[in-house]
Amino acid sequence: MTDFFSQHWASAIHWISTHAVIPVVSALDIAQAAGDPREIAEAVLIAALQLLLIAGVMRPLESLMPAERWADRRHTTVDRHYTLLMLLGLFPLFSFLVLMPFAHLLGGGPSTEEASGLKAWFPWFEQHPYVLFAVYYVVYDCVYYWMHRAQHAIPWWWAMHSMHHSQRQMSCWSNDRSNYLDGMLQSFILATVGLAMGVEPSEFALLGLLSELVQNFSHANVALRLGWLGRLGERLLVGPRFHRNHHMLRDPDRPERHNCNFGQVLPWWDQLFGTALYHGEKLRPTGVSDPEVDADNERGLIGMQWYTLRRFWGAFTCRAGWRLGDVSFGPGYRPIHDEDPVQPAPSPAGSRPELQ
Repeated sequence: MTDFFSQHWASAIHWISTHAVIPVVSALDIAQAAGDPREIAEAVLIAALQLLLIAGVMRPLESLMPAERWADRRHTTVDRHYTLLMLLGLFPLFSFLVLMPFAHLLGGGPSTEEASGLKAWFPWFEQHPYVLFAVYYVVYDCVYYWMHRAQHAIPWWWAMHSMHHSQRQMSCWSNDRSNYLDGMLQSFILATVGLAMGVEPSEFALLGLLSELVQNFSHANVALRLGWLGRLGERLLVGPRFHRNHHMLRDPDRPERHNCNFGQVLPWWDQLFGTALYHGEKLRPTGVSDPEVDADNERGLIGMQWYTLRRFWGAFTCRAGWRLGDVSFGPGYRPIHDEDPVQPAPSPAGSRPELQ
């Protein structure tokens, strides 16, 4: 079965590379900068597969068993635009015009023939590629966990990441709702770790695909405990209920409760470092209580990027933006810490739909 899948996967990559990628990069005169056309073809195939699973599986599940019922889905439209733009345009361009040259600069990437990273340090892995990939994945996921915690703890980073959390209607399209500067920073961190471990570009693409698919599903508006795995499944993989706790609207009676469930794919890190939250209560609505960030819901794609960058610059250029802790954004987009004496007025709660 594995050989059957591998053969057809390789055939699809070869066809896309020959009939689409090579003609396009040749016409644009970027063949040398883009790198191996087969890797570009694999990225295109991965994007197509991801879109198929989001639109063909996850979106129907949201209609069949929603965690939250909405009178309309207008806030999800911009997230869908983000996903289509990211998968069909920005991510392939960024990967092969920026990350590949960056890999070559650091001595990695497809031009490196000698074993590097974990395979150089522990030659045993050469004969056990599946074990090696599992180790890659665990390390990759652990780095993401700590990076994610930093996004919430460092005010200037939260200024960018908060756009992702501002969504009141979190859905299967919400994973790619992010500031592009934040995305570049994350990509460089994860790519550097991947290069240090000696991950091949094709393996890194697979790491990304698996992570993205789990994140698309964990953001889905689905009342599901990972199917028949139930509560046990939520201890093994990050699911929709677990991640919805991370996106919960702040509870004024328990203001620290939303600082939980930072894991990307594996909830083990939350369990190990004391940030896991499991409960049997009704789920809270998603979103943020800061009026400045909540206003993203009424902005378009370009407006969201612009105001997020203004928040980032306001935080990055002042001392409060470097002091760890939860913040709101006041005049001049300067961070106001929770313990500071002056707080911005909370946004009106409004009517929220009942959650399952």
